[in-house]
Amino acid sequence: MKDERNLHLKVQELCDCFATTDPLKEMSRIPTAAGEEEIGLKWLALAALHGVNNNADKITLRKGEDGGIHVTAEYRPTELPSPGSAVGDKVLEAIREITHIDADRGETRLALGIRDSSIDLEVKIKAKKGAQKVSLKFP
Repeated sequence: MKDERNLHLKVQELCDCFATTDPLKEMSRIPTAAGEEEIGLKWLALAALHGVNNNADKITLRKGEDGGIHVTAEYRPTELPSPGSAVGDKVLEAIREITHIDADRGETRLALGIRDSSIDLEVKIKAKKGAQKVSLKFP
């Protein structure tokens, strides 16, 4: 039987599941778990938790024309562990499906429930010549 829950709800459930873990440590394990079905959603949940826990201003995932994935967080200049190309593609697909942004450029708010509170992330997507950039801006 197919699971009919939407991706947004699954991300919130994963946030709840991993709320007491070290998100950065869990993110560094993602490339070795690339075969998991919901790995892109797991990475997205961990990124949101890391941003909340560390008062990040913004987390950006970039896919270059060469297919390489780079992730940065803005609270101080730093690079976060990359999920790898396969998982990065799944993250990009999941964000587009959750936000319904199909165009090369777009932005929207994403309400995300974490435990007993809620946070509104500003999601921005830019795509150009095979490269893509997704930013999660924290309040």
